[in-house]
Amino acid sequence: MEIKLIITGATGMVGEGVLMECLQHPEVKQVLSVSRRPSRIKHPKLKECIVPDFFNLDKIEDKLIGYDACFYCAGITSRGLNEEEYSLITYKTTLFFAQKLVRLNPSMVFSHISGSHSDSSEKGKIMWARVKGKTENALMKLPFRQVYNFRPGFMKPSEGQKNIKTLYKMISSLYPLLRTIFPDSVSTMHQVGLAMINSVLKGYSKQILEVKDINSLSGI
Repeated sequence: MEIKLIITGATGMVGEGVLMECLQHPEVKQVLSVSRRPSRIKHPKLKECIVPDFFNLDKIEDKLIGYDACFYCAGITSRGLNEEEYSLITYKTTLFFAQKLVRLNPSMVFSHISGSHSDSSEKGKIMWARVKGKTENALMKLPFRQVYNFRPGFMKPSEGQKNIKTLYKMISSLYPLLRTIFPDSVSTMHQVGLAMINSVLKGYSKQILEVKDINSLSGI
């Protein structure tokens, strides 16, 4: 089985790591990166579509047709933002993009990078967790073939990744210790990427995947 994928967020750490896995995977035939700026990755499987405004997709609709899955890895930190500002990117932008794709590719699998401790009740005290949970719930109501919400914890970057913050690089050196102490709270980007690919190739029994589920689905 060969699959064609759309990926967002390829210029961020998670998106870059997932993109690298997709380009290396023998069953991934083609990847379209939809992003506000070009990635620094060149590969025969990779096409890029630069979109300054994710709320203005009409001019590129024809480029989004004919794909088997979308890996939505775009996102921002909530640090310094109020709920309205954070919701604009995390909820409204994600839903607008997903609604466009489901109309163009109703048989698509939509695999979305959320976050550990997202709040499915949408009623908790932590703002970012409420917004993430609201986004997950809304995505699962869309008529895709399937929707998966990935809730990774700490992720060790893959070798060759460039979009990694200095602090994250420092913490990554502690990965062997973290894996020993908190085995169900950490993954490698290799595992996250493989798990997302396997969500399309094999499927999974849950729509919300915690770290333990991610690591299991990766097959590593």
